[in-house]
Amino acid sequence: MPGFSYKGRLSNGDITQGSVDASDENTVAKMLSARAIIPIEILPNERLEQSTEKTTQAINFLTPNVSLDELVIFSRQMYSLTKAGIPIIRAVSGLTTTKSVRLKVALEDIIASLEKGRNFSSALAQHPDIFNQLFVSVVHVGENTGRLDAAFLQLAKYLEREQETRKQIKAATRYPTFVIIAITAAIVILNIFVIPIFANMFDKFGTELPLMTRILLATSNFFINQWYVLVGLILVSVFITKQYINTQDGLIKWDHLKIRFPVIGPIIERSLLARFSRSFSMMLKSGVPLTTALSLVADAVSNAYMAESILKMRRQIEKGESLTRVSVASSLFTPLVLQMISVGEETGRVDELLEEVSDFYEREVDYDLASLTSKIEPILISVVAVLVLILALGIFTPMWDMMGAVS
Repeated sequence: MPGFSYKGRLSNGDITQGSVDASDENTVAKMLSARAIIPIEILPNERLEQSTEKTTQAINFLTPNVSLDELVIFSRQMYSLTKAGIPIIRAVSGLTTTKSVRLKVALEDIIASLEKGRNFSSALAQHPDIFNQLFVSVVHVGENTGRLDAAFLQLAKYLEREQETRKQIKAATRYPTFVIIAITAAIVILNIFVIPIFANMFDKFGTELPLMTRILLATSNFFINQWYVLVGLILVSVFITKQYINTQDGLIKWDHLKIRFPVIGPIIERSLLARFSRSFSMMLKSGVPLTTALSLVADAVSNAYMAESILKMRRQIEKGESLTRVSVASSLFTPLVLQMISVGEETGRVDELLEEVSDFYEREVDYDLASLTSKIEPILISVVAVLVLILALGIFTPMWDMMGAVS
C-alpha cells in the first residue's frame, strides 16, 4: 500500500504533520478527518521513503550501537517531556536530534508507527536491539496505567544504576589489566630478545646447563622458531571456546563458572543478586504479573545460569508453588534475600523489601569493587615474583657456576 505524507491543522489550531498508509489521497483525507485533523497538504511519500532508505543504508556493522549513556539520556528526557504533558509523537520527534545514528533511525521508525495508530510500547518492541523486553514492559504498564512519566523515571534510575556499576567495574579492573598486559609483553621480549643473547654465551662455554636454564632456552627457541604454532593454538582454543559458549549448555556452564571464580566470583554473584532484586522490584511495583515479571527478570540479569533457574521458578509458581518455596529450592539466593522474600510475601510488600535488598547488595558491590585492586595486587606480585625466580634460577645460576669454575 502506498504511503502519503500530510500536513494538517488540529482543532486547537496547531500544525501537525506525518505519514499514513492509504490507497489514495481521498482515503488519506477521510482518515485525517476521523482524527479531527483538517488536511492542508497531502503528497505521495516517495521523498520520505528515499530519505529513510538513505538513512538506513548509512547503518552498517561499523555504526556504533546505542550506548547505555544514550538510553539513560533518552529515558530522562522522555520522563521530563511526558511529565510536562507533551504528546508522545511530539516528544519523540524532539529527541530525533540525537547523535546516535541507530537511535535516530529507530525513533523515526517509532514515530511512523505511532502515526499509523500503534501504541508506544509496541513501537519500541520493534527495536529489541535497543529497547529490551524489560524496557518495553515497563513502558507498556505505564501506558495502561496512565503513568508513563513514572515508568520512564523508574527506567532512568535503573539504567543509571547499571551505568554506575559498569563504570566502577572498568575503574577497578583498569590497573590489573594494565599489569597483566605489561607482564605478557615482558615475557615476550625476554624470550625473543634477551634469552637468546645468554644462549649464545652459554654455547661458547660448552658446559652442562641446569634444568631450569634448558627449559628457558627451549621456550625461547619455541617463541622464535615455532611462534606460528603458538599463535595457531591460541586462535584454535579461542575459537573452540567461543563456539562452545555460544551453545545454550556452554553458556549456562560458563556463567555458572564465573560465579565460582576466586576473588571476582563473589562480586559477580552479589552484583547479580542486586540486579535481580532491583529489576524484580521494579516489575512488581509497575504492576507486572508475578510470572511475567520473572520472565522479564530472567532476561535482565544477563546470566544464563541464573536465568534458567529463574525460569524454573516461574514454571513452579504456575503449578501453584509459593514464591518463597521456589526461591529456596532454586539455591540461588542468600539467606538475606530469602528472608526478605518470605516476609514480603506474608505482608504483600515484596517489591519494597526487594528494593532494600538491592540497595544493600549494591553498596556491597561498591565496596568490593573499591577494594578489588588491593585484593588482586598480592596475586600479581606473586606472579612477578615467580617470573623473577625462574629467570634467576635459569640465567644467573649457570653464570655463577661458570664464574666459580673460572676462578
